[in-house]
Amino acid sequence: GNHWVDGAIAGSGGTARPIMISRITGGDPMGATQFNHGRQAEELVQAGLMRDLTDIATKGKWTEVVRPKSLLDSCTIDGKIYCVPVNIHSWQWLWLSSEAFQKAGVPVPKDWNEFVAAAPALEKAGIIPLAVGGQPWQASGAFDVLLAAVGGTDAFLKVYKEKDAKFAGGPEIAKVFKAADDARKMAKNTNVQDWNQATNLVITGKAGGQIMGDWAQGEFQVAGKTAGKDYTCLPGLGLNEVIATGGDAFYFPLLKDADKAKAQEVLAETLLDPKTQVAFNLKKGSLPVRGDVDLDTAND
Repeated sequence: GNHWVDGAIAGSGGTARPIMISRITGGDPMGATQFNHGRQAEELVQAGLMRDLTDIATKGKWTEVVRPKSLLDSCTIDGKIYCVPVNIHSWQWLWLSSEAFQKAGVPVPKDWNEFVAAAPALEKAGIIPLAVGGQPWQASGAFDVLLAAVGGTDAFLKVYKEKDAKFAGGPEIAKVFKAADDARKMAKNTNVQDWNQATNLVITGKAGGQIMGDWAQGEFQVAGKTAGKDYTCLPGLGLNEVIATGGDAFYFPLLKDADKAKAQEVLAETLLDPKTQVAFNLKKGSLPVRGDVDLDTAND
């Protein structure tokens, strides 16, 4: 088989993407790289630096198995497919530490409102109620989650899709800003930067909870924690059980080495193999992009 060397970059996508783009444009492309679904690699494609995967996609009947269809559409530029969508991930989760709430002497909350009400007990026990890393994307992401959970799906769409300025200045959004102010106060003693450091505060019982995407699941799993026992995760903060359909996709820079180019083909096919889809997404905490796989082994 082929031997792939992992080139992990510490930090968030905002740290990794410039490094990845610099290597590709600078003539030192990697064999494969991961961006989010959408147009993050569009300029690289337009510059002729990324591999066209249309033949591989046609052979694998990707248009028949990738669901929702929009995921593959986001990999398609000028009618050609340039990436392999591997998962559906979502931001809208509240992760809660059973240990923290037990120490504070209060039940694990069932929704955001109960979480806010439990904050004084957590603080009295020396526990940070809400862990939020210091990077701006974590705060902005949490606000968007509050908008969808506290404001509701219709409110989220009126603001971001319809750009309804009058609605955005009205009482429905005022509730969201009140929730955001609660979150700010609950997170004031968080002293970490990276999202996974904030997740670790929840894992170790030093913080009561965290608003973070399903990728946090991997941190709990590596720490040997059990869902429903050691921690709880509430979709839509327990208020509005919705998830977005963003996700990750693999792109393949054009390579001059024929053997490495062949290995790219094998990896592209493997990423959408049903067994790979299940194994990868169970570890990450996201959903497969294939609609025909068995998820009976997933946790709650």
